[in-house]
Formats: sequence, structure tokens, C-alpha cells
Amino acid sequence: MRKPLFIFLAILLGTCSKPPTLLDEIKQQGELRVVTQFSPTTTYEGADGLEGPEYDLVKGFADFIGVELKHYTVDRFTDLIPEVQSGRAHVAASGITVTPERMKYVDFGPVYQNVTQQLVYKRGTYKPRKLADIQGRQLVVAAGTSYIDTMQVLQNENPDFVWIEDPSSETEDLLIQVGDGEIDFTVADSTIVRIFQNFSPGIHVAMPLGEKDNLAWAFQKRSDSSLLDEAAQYFNYIKTNGELDRIIDRYYGHNSQFDYVGTRTFKRHINSRLDNYADMFAAAADEVGTDWRLLAAISYQESHWNPSAISHTGVRGLMMLTRKTAEAVNVTDRTDPEESIRGGARYLKKMHDRLSDEVPEPDRTWLALAAYNVGFGHLQDAREIVRRQRGNPNSWLDVKQVLPMLANKEYYKDTKFGYARGWEPVRYVDNIRTYYQILRWMPKKELPGYEAPEEPAADSETIAAATPAKFRETG
Repeated sequence: MRKPLFIFLAILLGTCSKPPTLLDEIKQQGELRVVTQFSPTTTYEGADGLEGPEYDLVKGFADFIGVELKHYTVDRFTDLIPEVQSGRAHVAASGITVTPERMKYVDFGPVYQNVTQQLVYKRGTYKPRKLADIQGRQLVVAAGTSYIDTMQVLQNENPDFVWIEDPSSETEDLLIQVGDGEIDFTVADSTIVRIFQNFSPGIHVAMPLGEKDNLAWAFQKRSDSSLLDEAAQYFNYIKTNGELDRIIDRYYGHNSQFDYVGTRTFKRHINSRLDNYADMFAAAADEVGTDWRLLAAISYQESHWNPSAISHTGVRGLMMLTRKTAEAVNVTDRTDPEESIRGGARYLKKMHDRLSDEVPEPDRTWLALAAYNVGFGHLQDAREIVRRQRGNPNSWLDVKQVLPMLANKEYYKDTKFGYARGWEPVRYVDNIRTYYQILRWMPKKELPGYEAPEEPAADSETIAAATPAKFRETG
């Protein structure tokens, strides 16, 4: 009698035990599989490895649940959702708009950003004011995007409205084609347009199309909502502690004020001036342990790579050093390009090192740049105001909001160093971040000093040997 009873109890206990949740499985496997695309608005290879707004978010999520991030890319936007549907990816994170059609196939996590679809045209051509103005001209939209849904709605409202759906080009490709005059119009999210105006300055916004759209991660449809629920907790956490705002500012906060003329001039000067000083930037960067492109961006903001530049206040040279600063970093001739670059690099490192160890990157670099411009004392005054307002003095996002207050007597009367033109370091840092971003995103073959190998390299060591030293570490 005992044996049948034992078997019965074993069967009963087996039927009562619950299978592991998807979140449990991910934790047991120790990895979160995320699919995305390479793009300035999602994920890309930076100087120190992968970065980008989506990468920072998913890396934070993987850390939040205590697993490794297994991150891979697909070539086509239309491949993202099938990767999640099949279960090959746990999450698709690539600036995906939440639409009723997509909700039939995947579940969406919390909304983390709002965007507006924009009609884009080439600056200098006829700007359409209404949809009827584009009739007879070529509007091309990337296939598989939420823009197609918008096009269909507009066509239902305006029967004469026509467009071309391009199955072979991504939205980024079409933006460049508009900037080059190959097509008349395309449609893109406001975040994508804002970034790509830095690389293709000819593109310009004609008009918004519809209301704001929501961006969210896509998850496989399943009755087990454990991973979705954990994502909701994660986004609530980073919204509460300000990390989401910091990530968005890190990648988009410096783009809004950059102008068309400045971008075109900068790209022209890359071709005509940067080659004269690239080796000097590389040598100085090696000395202080930073990216040569950051030093080049600072120098461009200071002098437009003109070694004879001089301001009305007497600062001069490629890095526009004051006499006092030059003495502090052992520069005897501020107009000597190599001396000026090395001096500027040393001074930036000095500002960087004076900040406490608790200030993280990239905020540490942005704060050091602000100090380079306005002075370390004024920066500390601004950080103290942030503390009084119960903000985060280690966050560039918080400090940049306060710096302009140093020109307001209500605030500067209680500071140690007094009045400062606090809006200037904000503009200064934003411009440098944009110049730096452009240099980082330019193909190596377009940067000065690049020499392509005569024959295909056999392995990674051969590739490294054939690439100029100043480009090896840049990614």
C-alpha cells in the first residue's frame, strides 16, 4: 500500500509546483538578450566601447536585474519585432514607436520618451506650409516604420496625397538623401532629425505631422508578465532618481541650439584645417589620457583651429589660454600650436582632477569643460546653489540649469566668487559636445591623417598596425 501512496503524493506535488517565470529563467541563465540597430539615437561604437541612449538604458536594466547584457543588432528596422516574437531576443530596444498595429504582435513596456514625426526638406529649397504644397514632389518614407501609418491616415483625409514607401532604405539613409538633394522629402522622429542635422546640415523641418508618439521597448506576448513588470519597476526607479533625464540629456541635450551655418563651417574646417594639428591633438591626448577628438572639439570652439586667434580680452592661440592659465600649465608661447594644445589639455585635466571622485562620467567631463570656460570657482558656486535647491551637484543636467543664475544678483550675492556670465559655459559645453559628436561619428576614412591599407588586412593585429596611432583608440 505504501508504494502507490508515495507515487500519488509525488504526482500531486509535481502538479502543484510552479514553473519558473521568464524573469527567473533570465536570472538563472545570467543574461538578458536585447536586439537593436546601430544608430546615433540607439547604440553605436564609442571611444570606450558601446554607448548610446538605448544602450545606456538596457545596460542599466541588465544591471538592475543582476545579469549580463547580451546585445546584438539587426540591419533592418523591420527585423526587430520578429526577433522578439521568436524569443531570440527578450527585448527590442531601438526607438520603437508604440502603435495599435504593433500591439497586435508584441507587448510594450513603459513609455520613456515622446517624439514628434516631422516632414523634412532640404534647406534652401521651397518650404511646404501645408500638405498640398508637396504635391508633384517626391516624398519617400522608410518601409515598416510608424510613419507609414501616418501617411495612410493623411491620405484618407487628403485623397490626392501620395508618397513612396522605400523597402531598401532606413530613415537615416533617407535623411541624408534629402540633405544631398536626391529626394525632396522624408519623415522622421524629432530625435532622429535633431541628431542628423549635425551630420547632414542641409536637412530642415518643414512641419510636424500629427501628435506626439510614445517610444517603448517591445517584449514577446505571453501570459507571464514577470519581465514586463520588472521593466516597469526599473523605469520607475530611473525616473525617480533622475537617471532617465540624465541619459536623455547626455545624448540630446546639446543639440537643440546648434545652427546650420555653424555645422557647415565646422565640416569645411575639418577638411581644410584639422589635418595641420591632428597629430598634436593625438600627442596631447596621450599625455593626459583623453580622446584627441575632445581636445579638437575644444580647440574648434575656442579658435576655429586658428593659431593666431585673439579675443578682445587678450586670450589667444588654438586653445585661447589666458596669460595666467598659460603660466600655470608651463606654456611660454600661447601662439605656438603645439604648446597651446598641450597647455589646454593639461588645464582640462587639472579641472577634471579637481572634481571629487564621486562625480561620474560623462558628467565629470562636462563639468570640467564648464570650469575650463568660466573658472573652477564659479562652477563650484553653481554646484553649491544646486545643493541648496536639493538637486544633484554631480549632474551636469542639474548644474547647467543653475549656471545662468550666476548673473542674477538674487543668487550671486550669496556666492563666494560672485557674478559670472553663467549662460556662456552652458552654450560652450553644448557646442563642444556637438563638435565632439560629429568627429566621433565621422568615418575614419574622412578624418585627417587616415591612410587605408594597400591590401586587405589578414587579422586584427595587421589592421591595428596599418592604422595611424591617433585613430586606434577611438573606436
